[in-house]
Amino acid sequence: IRVRRSPRSPEFRGAPCVAEVKFCGMTRVEDVREAARLGASYVGAIMTDSARRVAPERARELFASLEGAPVRRVGVFGDEPAAEVIHACRTAGVGVVQWHGAAALESDFERIRRELGVQLWRVIRVGPSGLRRQRLTFTESDGVLLDTFVKGALGGTGRTFDWKAVAADVRKRREGLRLIVAGGLRPETVGQAIDQLTPDVVDGSSGVESAPGVKDHQQMADFMTAVRQVR
Repeated sequence: IRVRRSPRSPEFRGAPCVAEVKFCGMTRVEDVREAARLGASYVGAIMTDSARRVAPERARELFASLEGAPVRRVGVFGDEPAAEVIHACRTAGVGVVQWHGAAALESDFERIRRELGVQLWRVIRVGPSGLRRQRLTFTESDGVLLDTFVKGALGGTGRTFDWKAVAADVRKRREGLRLIVAGGLRPETVGQAIDQLTPDVVDGSSGVESAPGVKDHQQMADFMTAVRQVR
């Protein structure tokens, strides 16, 4: 496992970290600021159908509260057309596009990359059949995010998938892509996900909330601590 360091805040300066942390589903300025203070590498705003949905203008306000912190801004989208994604990203000031849409074409990704110059993360929703019927490698993507398949929902369900069951497939088919793992990660379980899948990024949303879109700052801190305790 390659060790990274995230010297974002005084209490964690120099602490080793085997995976970067993304906090997603942000709706409040105070939660974005807390994510930066704790040392998260990414914060995400959802601009598609979700209980945590925010308008691009609100996402811009949330991201502006980072005040120059070295945190990447992630915009989360579903099946919106490429033109709509581009407009929303420009409005919000997005640096990473996380696209859950099943209908997205390679040409859509190429257009977004060309017009925005952002990173692209393609999402695979992992169900009972695991990864065997799904394509893990996307040549047009910078990373692949694994999330739990729940019918009628794009994410944020609080449900995990079977990390151990897909670990071998991930190792065989990862092929150098950045791997992001989401799906119900909590302070008490994120270490297990890292042990099984060795992701580059772990994504916390519903597992660090007191209500949809309302982050619990103690849970966020516990999540960061749990990630840093993995060796």
